[in-house]
Amino acid sequence: MLNLKPLLFVVGIFLSILTAFMLVPMGFALFYHEETIGDFMMSGLFSGLVAILCIQAGHTKKVKLNIRDMFFLTTITWLIVSLFAALPFTLYHGINYTDAFFETMSGITTTGSTVLSGLDDMDHSILIWRSLLQWLGGIGFIVMAVAILPFLNVGGMRLFRTESSDWGDKTTPRTQHMAKQLFKVYVLLTIICALAYHISGMHWFEAINHAMTTLSTGGYSTSDSSMSAFTPAAHWVGVLFMAAGGLPLLMFVQAIQQRSFKVWNDEQVKGFIKFIMFVSISLGTWLWLKSDMNYLDALRLSSFNVVSVVTTTGYGLTDYQAWGAFASLTFLFLMFVGSCSGSTSGGIKIFRFQISIKVMYQQLTQQFHPQAVIKKRYNNRTIDNDIIRSIMAFIMLFLLAILLLTIILVLTGLDAVTSITGAVTAVTNVGPGLGSVIGPAGNFSSLPDIAKWALAFGMLLGRLEIITVAVLFAPKFWKY
Repeated sequence: MLNLKPLLFVVGIFLSILTAFMLVPMGFALFYHEETIGDFMMSGLFSGLVAILCIQAGHTKKVKLNIRDMFFLTTITWLIVSLFAALPFTLYHGINYTDAFFETMSGITTTGSTVLSGLDDMDHSILIWRSLLQWLGGIGFIVMAVAILPFLNVGGMRLFRTESSDWGDKTTPRTQHMAKQLFKVYVLLTIICALAYHISGMHWFEAINHAMTTLSTGGYSTSDSSMSAFTPAAHWVGVLFMAAGGLPLLMFVQAIQQRSFKVWNDEQVKGFIKFIMFVSISLGTWLWLKSDMNYLDALRLSSFNVVSVVTTTGYGLTDYQAWGAFASLTFLFLMFVGSCSGSTSGGIKIFRFQISIKVMYQQLTQQFHPQAVIKKRYNNRTIDNDIIRSIMAFIMLFLLAILLLTIILVLTGLDAVTSITGAVTAVTNVGPGLGSVIGPAGNFSSLPDIAKWALAFGMLLGRLEIITVAVLFAPKFWKY
């Protein structure tokens, strides 16, 4: 049986944190004299009341959670927080709850798909709330990816287990210390990014919003034109900090503590950097050869779009579908890749591709040398069969989720391109899909309500590494 009291207590804590952060857009509404101050007050009061009830009902001297509780809590927390975080959108100009929940789930999972338009004239409080949801979702996933997923052995994450991933009584203080350090570095990088955006020509409000949605690799913008509304210098700032968001945040912490960059001598980090540089330069050169733009502009457009998609940020700069079929297929593949484990990005992640290649190489080698003993290692750690099975299970469930979601979208009446790329972009947490409806130049507002709920669930699946949610549907999970 699940330990309901501590589960309620933890959910109450998260709702109280959400309520506290509602004070931020409330302050913006007060400063800019916007009517939304009432919307955020009502949402905050209701969320706060539920939080207090949960904390009181679940209060216990000692919060002790087993593995089953951790799986359930990880999923239910993200779901409940999204349900309550959607309230300000619902009260704002009568947005229906389906659209409000879709926008919120897209924000908290740092997907970046949107159903809203008219962002250039939207209230400051609503814009900052969208950005804040992505920023909170980014740091929330980082802490989960570093402290919880390795403990649950989700999708091969055990490779990145630290002493803070054991969840015993002795490791709780270390886990709390780690979370504080990650948060401090996350805030510091956000401030530096905001300064860089401001220097590049953005107003302070735009710079703060885009800094939060860049580091979180979320992709929400304050303009319907997204990043195309800003200067080329801002585009290069975006490339740099999106890439930073795709790197393991824990390594920033370690680099600062050890005052050394040796911690960056990591296979997935080197693989990620080499990959985005190779694809950006190759695609930029191809774009330069087939168009009349100069090489620097071609490289800027290719680099921004490649990094935006690989890090699953999803900012719009230009409609790369207009570059031709080759570019469209390239970006469809890039949607699956993702960045590093322990980053804010979604997707399959670089390390799973690297390990799969090592396993494939071993299998091919043993076809010629059946008796050979080939040790599989990654970052000087042995890749055991449990990790390989975990990665295989993750990839199979990942593809199965996309297939089932595609079928659901087709049944709602959507065309094949919208259905397939909509499913892919939801599960990979990228943001835009392909086609005229949900492509880089469109949004998701015209989709049927059923499709939006299905896509929102797909975003949650992708953000929580599939297995964390999928295990809840196994009958054995509820039997004991």
